[in-house]
Amino acid sequence: MSIRFDGKVAIVTGAGGGLGRAHALELARRGAKVVVNDLGGTVDGSGGSSEAAKKVVEEIKGFGGQAIANGASVTDDTGVAGLVKQTIDTFGRIDILINNAGVLRDKSFGKMEIKDFEFVLDVHLMGSVKVTKACWEIMKTQQYGRILMTSSSSGLYGNFGQTNYGAAKLGLVGFMNTLKLEGQKDNIKVNSLAPVAGTRMTENLMPPQALEALKPEYVTPGVIYLVSEDAPNGVILAAGGGAFAVAQIIESPGAFLGHNDLTAEKVAAAWPKISDMSGAKAYFMGGEQTGKFFQLISGK
Repeated sequence: MSIRFDGKVAIVTGAGGGLGRAHALELARRGAKVVVNDLGGTVDGSGGSSEAAKKVVEEIKGFGGQAIANGASVTDDTGVAGLVKQTIDTFGRIDILINNAGVLRDKSFGKMEIKDFEFVLDVHLMGSVKVTKACWEIMKTQQYGRILMTSSSSGLYGNFGQTNYGAAKLGLVGFMNTLKLEGQKDNIKVNSLAPVAGTRMTENLMPPQALEALKPEYVTPGVIYLVSEDAPNGVILAAGGGAFAVAQIIESPGAFLGHNDLTAEKVAAAWPKISDMSGAKAYFMGGEQTGKFFQLISGK
């Protein structure tokens, strides 16, 4: 099976370097017309220059691919509208959106200022929301769309000093979980990536050997599959160093403790059963969990 994107148009945000650059290059190699979006700021989101995006476009054109550069911030409504208009004016459609743009402002929660919490949420979560919203009706009209959120193990499992980043990254999973349902009837599939990669955001956290083993290029094959014609829907793919795994939010079977004399002490006494993850399940939508609770209550 050969995965190709001939005739498809992809927007990749934050594609001036690291993971985004790797995704953009591979999409172009496989025939996609690529919009390389990058504000060109520093890791903490300050500054800005379109040079990084332009360099990636030149790389793509160098091997015969088609690409254009865009320097809009994903947090700027006017800039996002311009990004989508530029894409439609140039290529006529939008088939793939990879929400990759991000920043870091790490500090322990006690030392973090609210403005730094809000800014990281604004870029990662609201930036992804704004670009997705701007593409959504276009994809519905086309009856085709593939959207990827970039989550993180910091959101799925936590990481010291990253309350802002973790909250944003898990928020993207929640965003995906409803979009995957709303997009189904219009052939729009939405997935998430939890990457482990040596990039500008992690280069100061890893030794050189680790950075070499965790090149962004070793994550991108998973991304290519998640935005392909035959992509799954609603999956969280963990990827790094050529290894791939699926992460899920799962729930224990639980226990019904009755309605009469229901107390916190009863919950405490039943905690071993309540928290027993044997037979735990992942649900595709919230209503399935509600159904499970009605089964517990009815004793079925």
